[in-house]
Amino acid sequence: MDIQIAFPGGKQVTAQVGDFVIRTDQPAELGGANSAPAPFDLFLASIGTCAGLYALGFCQARGIPTEGLMLLQSNDMDPTTHLLRSVRLDLHLPDGFPEKYRTAILRAVEGCKVKKTIAGAPSFEVAIEAHDDRARAARHEEVARCAGV
Repeated sequence: MDIQIAFPGGKQVTAQVGDFVIRTDQPAELGGANSAPAPFDLFLASIGTCAGLYALGFCQARGIPTEGLMLLQSNDMDPTTHLLRSVRLDLHLPDGFPEKYRTAILRAVEGCKVKKTIAGAPSFEVAIEAHDDRARAARHEEVARCAGV
């Protein structure tokens, strides 16, 4: 899956993911307009929302009511590097959640694809792609149009 990244102005960066545009910005104190989550905050949220989707799917598949189901994500940041050291996910189960499923729902949440991907430490490569200026300009216009810029 390819994701196109565009730069609509200021500190804003957008990502075209299929039919969706994800907008990011920086807080005002970092020169942004604080108009959208910062990219790192979006990354952190992807962990909790993925784990939450697994918890939700577990309950829905078994007809277990989800009112009161909640996940609280606590992020431990290294004060020196400002990088993520650890993540804790506390699952709050709804009243009346069946005792027999407590261990199973934890296993389901452990299956979160975002968590597994981070734990697997994927490799990264950054490269410069050489294109002629007309093709690059046309692609930039298309991304900007899709992003509503």
